[in-house]
Amino acid sequence: MKQVLVDVRPWNKELAITALESGADGIVTDSAAPVRELGRITTIAPDGDLVLGKDIVEIIIKSTEDQDKAMETAKRMPVIVHTPDWTVIPLENLVAVADSVIAVVKNLHEAELALGILEKGVSGVLLQTEDPAVIRDVAKAVQGHGCRQDLIPLTITAVTPAGMGDRVCVDTCSLMTDGEGMLVGNTSSGFFLVHAETLENPYVAPRPFRVNAGAVHAYLKLADGKTAYLADLKAGDRVMVNGAKGSCREATVGRVKIEQRPLLLIEAEHKGAEVTIILQNAETIRLAKPDGSAISVAALNPGDVVLGALDTAGRHFGMAVNETILEK
Repeated sequence: MKQVLVDVRPWNKELAITALESGADGIVTDSAAPVRELGRITTIAPDGDLVLGKDIVEIIIKSTEDQDKAMETAKRMPVIVHTPDWTVIPLENLVAVADSVIAVVKNLHEAELALGILEKGVSGVLLQTEDPAVIRDVAKAVQGHGCRQDLIPLTITAVTPAGMGDRVCVDTCSLMTDGEGMLVGNTSSGFFLVHAETLENPYVAPRPFRVNAGAVHAYLKLADGKTAYLADLKAGDRVMVNGAKGSCREATVGRVKIEQRPLLLIEAEHKGAEVTIILQNAETIRLAKPDGSAISVAALNPGDVVLGALDTAGRHFGMAVNETILEK
């Protein structure tokens, strides 16, 4: 995910508070002490969590020599790049060779431009402004930028009882809406969009913060391309919430509930690729259809079409690896 940092040099308490309340990833400041009195956030300062000049370098690009220095440094460590006349070319050159480029911006327009450079975009922005409203706008834009997951139609081929087992409810600190859920699958090569519990039900009240995600062994796809076992999730972890139209955003796990329940094995295919998942056998458990509506696993039949995603098989500690691994 992209990062948004806020520059509060010289010290500006109002801007620091706004950065905290807006969910900024860090604050650049002359001293970390006053920031720490306000709350917990990464500080970039001589006495901060990250030390300027040691953990991250700040470079002003005014010449080709400055650009060359920034390009060489960015290969080793994160670089904050100032382009005083807001020229895009130096940023393009940096983004082409490095993944840790943070562009200094002054408004939402500059932030959006930097985030879209060479499609890949910078890894983050450092916002320099005296307007708290600009901080809120840029933070919102950055937090929703660069996270997209293209979804594909999966055709159901079989739905069969799978006995009893432990299933996981992922309760987040965010409210989800109709059409949103999480990508979960039995293997790291294929996922179903498991719908959040946003719908009314005669027997159970909606739980729009919850996804009844599947059995403990299943993979959950994260925003950074990694996966996590459902059984390993805990309070404070960051997970990805997906929308039926391809949008995605991060959410914080507030609680995980693991309980023994009756299960269903759901099998599907997409152009010959097989995708499977084991979910709780209950009418409140739903998958997402291509139009964004939800269908209960209790009503699911061969031939029905739901949303999902395919990925490269083979994981090591959640990261994709280039080796021969057979999952079935």
